[in-house]
Amino acid sequence: MNDVIFENVVTTVDTQGRPHVAPMGVRYQGEGVVVLMPFKPSATHDNIIATGHAVLNILTDTRVFAGCVTGRKDWPVAPTQAVPGVRLTCALSHLELRLIKASDDAQRPVLSMARVHEVNHAPFVGFNRAQSAVIEGAILVSRLRMLAPAKVDAELAYLQIAIDKTAGPEEREAWSWLIEAVARHRATAEVLR
Repeated sequence: MNDVIFENVVTTVDTQGRPHVAPMGVRYQGEGVVVLMPFKPSATHDNIIATGHAVLNILTDTRVFAGCVTGRKDWPVAPTQAVPGVRLTCALSHLELRLIKASDDAQRPVLSMARVHEVNHAPFVGFNRAQSAVIEGAILVSRLRMLAPAKVDAELAYLQIAIDKTAGPEEREAWSWLIEAVARHRATAEVLR
């Protein structure tokens, strides 16, 4: 398996067609296979097992990453073409996927997905350091319960440099959501002491 992990956003639908949006690291394996490893329990895992489909959204709007880890999960979607589901309208491209193999695990099952259909919607214009900083910040926020506050503070301080130097309005908005989430987490932890 290729150990390179690419941060993207996966959309799934439940058996009633209700969409779910989740950031996820994915691996590409061989020709046409995308490997997903969603945590259990999760709506992403349950939806893929129930429907046999998912959509991989390739995007640069990091508000989706930050939004999903801070409770903002309603993003504009459009119907897919070859599998039942939806794609994010902000995606630069999307891959419609079909489940071909599921290797169960108590914490992180391995779901091998075949590419069924791919569409490019907009050109990729290049990397922005602030976009990478927001994605790293979103990963930190998703792990606040597992990380020491000093580590979170050090990481955020370093990432702030990229935000200050290269962020546009979208990245600044996303970053503010992450900083607010850290503050809320700490305030809640103080109340529980």
